[in-house]
Amino acid sequence: MKIVSYNLNGIRARLPRLIEYLDEQKPDILCLQELKCDDDSFPILDLRAAGYDGVWHGQKGFNGVAILTPAASLPALRRIGLPGDPDDTHSRYIEADVAGVVVASIYLPNGNPVGTEKFAYKLAWMDRLRALAVELLAEEKPVVLAGDWNVIPTDDPDDVFSAKAMASDALAQPQSRAAFRTIANLGFTDAIRTRHPDGPQYTFWDYQMRGWERDAGFRIDHLLLSAQAADRLRDAGVDKDYRGREKASDHAPTWVQLAD
Repeated sequence: MKIVSYNLNGIRARLPRLIEYLDEQKPDILCLQELKCDDDSFPILDLRAAGYDGVWHGQKGFNGVAILTPAASLPALRRIGLPGDPDDTHSRYIEADVAGVVVASIYLPNGNPVGTEKFAYKLAWMDRLRALAVELLAEEKPVVLAGDWNVIPTDDPDDVFSAKAMASDALAQPQSRAAFRTIANLGFTDAIRTRHPDGPQYTFWDYQMRGWERDAGFRIDHLLLSAQAADRLRDAGVDKDYRGREKASDHAPTWVQLAD
């Protein structure tokens, strides 16, 4: 079972790249983020023509998450939206059951600039996610929290091209990292670092300043596995070459392979 997290940075703009990825990699589960379209504009007919179907939670212009599977194994929707704040209208969380595995597609707030209500929202959102993660672990099921977490875990060159360049960014703040560790330390396994403990595993390269060409990237797309999912871990990685294709997203697909 190959489970992929892929921030598209606009599903309409990247639809050819998405269809290409589905055709070439044939993932069993594809978690999408940053759809940038409302529910009615989600290109489900194009995806069905490519052999996939799914569930989605859109928002016009920004945010938006989805979970796709081959059409023969439609995901069973469990939850839309992150609980804990009834006034939160951002489409950043969707959760489904696929073949006995609970999968969440997460688009965590960016939080910039630091010191504003956006950063406070990021930290509050992560605390709500922690509370939900506790509930998910209590179910004693295979759980995969997949998505764009907008957190660079460490200052190590294996996680970020330049700690100095990112020092003032919300993605690299001690509070952001502490919140990420708090969730991971509940009992989750970082799939990418488990399979690749050393060496850069960047998942994002900015469009500006020739980030891709200079390999000036960082790791913000993560797949956290519950113990039941980690027991089935076979491989994990980043499909880096897709970032270099024409009109690509600024993120690369990041994946985990679980034993069936």
